Amino acid sequence: MFYTILRRALAVWIVGACAFFAASAAAEEIKAVQLYSQDELIRLINKNEHLDRVVLDRCQLVQDIQARAEVLTVPAYQFLWGDMLAWGVCVDADPKRGVALMRDAANQGLSAALEQLGRYYAKGTLVQEDKARAVIYLREASALGNMQAQLQLADLFLAGYGSPYDYQDTYHWLYNAITDDKALHSRIADQLSELEKLMHPKAVRAARKPLDS
Repeated sequence: MFYTILRRALAVWIVGACAFFAASAAAEEIKAVQLYSQDELIRLINKNEHLDRVVLDRCQLVQDIQARAEVLTVPAYQFLWGDMLAWGVCVDADPKRGVALMRDAANQGLSAALEQLGRYYAKGTLVQEDKARAVIYLREASALGNMQAQLQLADLFLAGYGSPYDYQDTYHWLYNAITDDKALHSRIADQLSELEKLMHPKAVRAARKPLDS
Protein backbone atom coordinates (compact mmCIF):
# COMPACT_ATOMS: atom_id res chain seq x y z
CA MET A 1 0.00 0.00 0.00
CA PHE A 2 2.80 2.41 0.94
CA TYR A 3 4.58 1.90 -2.41
CA THR A 4 1.32 2.37 -4.28
CA ILE A 5 0.74 5.72 -2.60
CA LEU A 6 4.35 6.70 -3.24
CA ARG A 7 4.08 5.83 -6.94
CA ARG A 8 0.88 7.85 -7.23
CA ALA A 9 2.48 10.82 -5.48
CA LEU A 10 5.49 10.58 -7.75
CA ALA A 11 3.27 10.42 -10.81
CA VAL A 12 1.35 13.51 -9.67
CA TRP A 13 4.65 15.33 -9.09
CA ILE A 14 5.93 14.42 -12.55
CA VAL A 15 2.71 15.58 -14.20
CA GLY A 16 2.86 18.83 -12.25
CA ALA A 17 6.52 19.38 -13.15
CA CYS A 18 5.84 18.73 -16.83
CA ALA A 19 2.94 21.17 -16.75
CA PHE A 20 5.15 23.77 -15.07
CA PHE A 21 7.93 23.47 -17.62
CA ALA A 22 5.42 23.45 -20.49
CA ALA A 23 3.83 26.61 -19.13
CA SER A 24 7.26 28.22 -18.75
CA ALA A 25 8.16 27.31 -22.32
CA ALA A 26 4.85 28.71 -23.56
CA ALA A 27 5.45 31.91 -21.61
CA GLU A 28 8.88 32.25 -23.18
CA GLU A 29 7.38 31.69 -26.62
CA ILE A 30 4.72 34.33 -26.02
CA LYS A 31 7.40 36.74 -24.83
CA ALA A 32 9.48 36.09 -27.94
CA VAL A 33 6.51 36.74 -30.22
CA GLN A 34 6.25 40.27 -28.83
CA LEU A 35 9.44 41.14 -30.71
CA TYR A 36 10.40 44.81 -30.90
CA SER A 37 7.99 47.70 -31.12
CA GLN A 38 8.11 49.81 -34.26
CA ASP A 39 9.78 52.65 -32.33
CA GLU A 40 12.35 50.35 -30.74
CA LEU A 41 13.24 48.79 -34.06
CA ILE A 42 13.61 52.20 -35.70
CA ARG A 43 16.01 53.21 -32.92
CA LEU A 44 18.04 50.06 -33.53
CA ILE A 45 18.06 50.75 -37.27
CA ASN A 46 19.15 54.36 -36.79
CA LYS A 47 22.05 53.12 -34.64
CA ASN A 48 22.81 50.38 -37.20
CA GLU A 49 22.33 47.79 -34.48
CA HIS A 50 19.31 45.97 -35.94
CA LEU A 51 21.20 43.01 -37.45
CA ASP A 52 23.33 42.63 -34.33
CA ARG A 53 20.15 42.47 -32.24
CA VAL A 54 18.70 39.68 -34.40
CA VAL A 55 21.90 37.66 -33.97
CA LEU A 56 21.95 38.42 -30.23
CA ASP A 57 18.44 36.98 -30.03
CA ARG A 58 19.93 33.76 -31.47
CA CYS A 59 17.96 34.08 -34.71
CA GLN A 60 14.87 32.73 -32.93
CA LEU A 61 12.61 35.51 -34.21
CA VAL A 62 13.14 35.00 -37.93
CA GLN A 63 9.64 33.72 -38.73
CA ASP A 64 7.95 36.51 -36.80
CA ILE A 65 10.14 39.13 -38.47
CA GLN A 66 9.26 37.69 -41.87
CA ALA A 67 5.54 37.72 -41.04
CA ARG A 68 5.60 41.35 -39.93
CA ALA A 69 7.47 42.30 -43.07
CA GLU A 70 5.62 40.30 -45.70
CA VAL A 71 2.14 39.89 -44.19
CA LEU A 72 1.68 42.99 -42.03
CA THR A 73 3.99 45.09 -44.27
CA VAL A 74 5.36 47.10 -41.33
CA PRO A 75 8.04 49.34 -42.91
CA ALA A 76 10.68 48.94 -40.20
CA TYR A 77 10.28 45.17 -40.41
CA GLN A 78 10.39 45.25 -44.20
CA PHE A 79 13.73 46.99 -43.89
CA LEU A 80 15.01 44.58 -41.23
CA TRP A 81 13.91 41.50 -43.17
CA GLY A 82 15.32 42.97 -46.37
CA ASP A 83 18.69 43.63 -44.72
CA MET A 84 18.75 40.10 -43.31
CA LEU A 85 18.08 38.62 -46.74
CA ALA A 86 20.51 40.95 -48.50
CA TRP A 87 23.42 39.91 -46.29
CA GLY A 88 22.42 36.42 -45.22
CA VAL A 89 21.90 37.16 -41.53
CA CYS A 90 20.15 34.18 -39.90
CA VAL A 91 18.80 33.15 -43.34
CA ASP A 92 20.17 32.17 -46.73
CA ALA A 93 21.24 35.27 -48.62
CA ASP A 94 18.81 36.55 -51.26
CA PRO A 95 20.02 40.05 -52.26
CA LYS A 96 17.37 40.50 -54.95
CA ARG A 97 14.51 39.91 -52.53
CA GLY A 98 16.31 41.89 -49.84
CA VAL A 99 16.66 45.01 -51.96
CA ALA A 100 13.03 44.68 -53.08
CA LEU A 101 11.93 44.74 -49.43
CA MET A 102 14.13 47.78 -48.76
CA ARG A 103 12.31 49.50 -51.65
CA ASP A 104 8.97 48.54 -50.10
CA ALA A 105 10.04 50.17 -46.84
CA ALA A 106 11.33 53.23 -48.72
CA ASN A 107 8.03 53.55 -50.57
CA GLN A 108 6.33 53.75 -47.18
CA GLY A 109 8.61 56.63 -46.21
CA LEU A 110 11.12 54.95 -43.91
CA SER A 111 14.09 57.32 -44.02
CA ALA A 112 16.63 54.62 -43.12
CA ALA A 113 15.55 52.59 -46.15
CA LEU A 114 15.73 55.64 -48.41
CA GLU A 115 19.20 56.49 -47.08
CA GLN A 116 20.52 52.96 -47.45
CA LEU A 117 19.24 52.60 -51.02
CA GLY A 118 20.74 55.97 -51.88
CA ARG A 119 24.07 54.89 -50.41
CA TYR A 120 23.95 51.58 -52.26
CA TYR A 121 23.28 53.28 -55.60
CA ALA A 122 25.98 55.87 -54.93
CA LYS A 123 28.59 53.17 -54.25
CA GLY A 124 27.28 50.35 -56.43
CA THR A 125 26.63 48.06 -53.45
CA LEU A 126 24.44 45.09 -54.47
CA VAL A 127 23.01 47.23 -57.27
CA GLN A 128 24.60 48.89 -60.29
CA GLU A 129 26.09 52.27 -59.48
CA ASP A 130 23.63 55.02 -60.40
CA LYS A 131 24.43 58.45 -58.98
CA ALA A 132 21.27 60.03 -60.37
CA ARG A 133 19.09 57.45 -58.61
CA ALA A 134 21.19 57.84 -55.48
CA VAL A 135 20.42 61.57 -55.42
CA ILE A 136 16.68 60.85 -55.62
CA TYR A 137 16.72 58.48 -52.67
CA LEU A 138 19.07 60.60 -50.58
CA ARG A 139 17.04 63.73 -51.19
CA GLU A 140 13.87 62.02 -49.98
CA ALA A 141 15.65 60.77 -46.85
CA SER A 142 17.20 64.20 -46.28
CA ALA A 143 13.80 65.88 -46.39
CA LEU A 144 12.74 63.50 -43.60
CA GLY A 145 15.63 64.70 -41.43
CA ASN A 146 18.11 61.88 -42.00
CA MET A 147 21.49 63.52 -41.37
CA GLN A 148 23.53 60.73 -42.94
CA ALA A 149 21.55 61.18 -46.13
CA GLN A 150 22.10 64.95 -46.00
CA LEU A 151 25.86 64.50 -45.70
CA GLN A 152 25.99 62.04 -48.58
CA LEU A 153 23.76 64.24 -50.71
CA ALA A 154 26.11 67.18 -50.18
CA ASP A 155 29.07 64.99 -51.17
CA LEU A 156 27.32 64.05 -54.42
CA PHE A 157 26.49 67.66 -55.21
CA LEU A 158 30.07 68.72 -54.57
CA ALA A 159 31.23 65.91 -56.86
CA GLY A 160 29.13 67.33 -59.68
CA TYR A 161 26.00 65.17 -59.45
CA GLY A 162 22.44 66.32 -58.97
CA SER A 163 20.76 69.63 -59.69
CA PRO A 164 21.91 73.10 -58.54
CA TYR A 165 18.27 73.76 -57.67
CA ASP A 166 18.69 71.37 -54.72
CA TYR A 167 21.76 73.07 -53.24
CA GLN A 168 19.73 75.51 -51.17
CA ASP A 169 17.68 72.82 -49.45
CA THR A 170 20.77 70.75 -48.67
CA TYR A 171 22.60 73.78 -47.31
CA HIS A 172 19.49 74.62 -45.24
CA TRP A 173 19.33 71.15 -43.67
CA LEU A 174 23.03 71.00 -42.86
CA TYR A 175 23.19 74.58 -41.59
CA ASN A 176 20.49 73.68 -39.05
CA ALA A 177 21.98 70.29 -38.14
CA ILE A 178 22.83 69.75 -34.47
CA THR A 179 25.58 67.39 -33.34
CA ASP A 180 28.04 67.08 -30.46
CA ASP A 181 30.43 65.04 -32.62
CA LYS A 182 33.40 67.34 -33.34
CA ALA A 183 34.50 65.44 -36.45
CA LEU A 184 30.97 65.48 -37.85
CA HIS A 185 30.60 69.16 -36.99
CA SER A 186 33.80 69.89 -38.89
CA ARG A 187 32.66 67.86 -41.89
CA ILE A 188 29.39 69.81 -42.04
CA ALA A 189 31.27 73.12 -41.85
CA ASP A 190 33.50 72.05 -44.75
CA GLN A 191 30.51 71.00 -46.86
CA LEU A 192 28.73 74.29 -46.18
CA SER A 193 31.82 76.23 -47.18
CA GLU A 194 32.10 74.31 -50.46
CA LEU A 195 28.39 74.59 -51.22
CA GLU A 196 28.56 78.36 -50.73
CA LYS A 197 31.01 78.53 -53.64
CA LEU A 198 28.35 77.01 -55.90
CA MET A 199 25.44 79.13 -54.69
CA HIS A 200 24.28 82.69 -55.20
CA PRO A 201 24.73 84.81 -52.03
CA LYS A 202 20.99 85.40 -51.92
CA ALA A 203 20.37 81.64 -51.90
CA VAL A 204 22.87 81.22 -49.07
CA ARG A 205 21.12 83.86 -46.99
CA ALA A 206 17.76 82.18 -47.58
CA ALA A 207 19.21 78.78 -46.68
CA ARG A 208 20.41 80.06 -43.31
CA LYS A 209 16.89 80.51 -42.00
CA PRO A 210 15.78 78.29 -39.09
CA LEU A 211 14.14 74.99 -39.96
CA ASP A 212 10.73 76.07 -38.67
CA SER A 213 10.68 79.39 -40.53
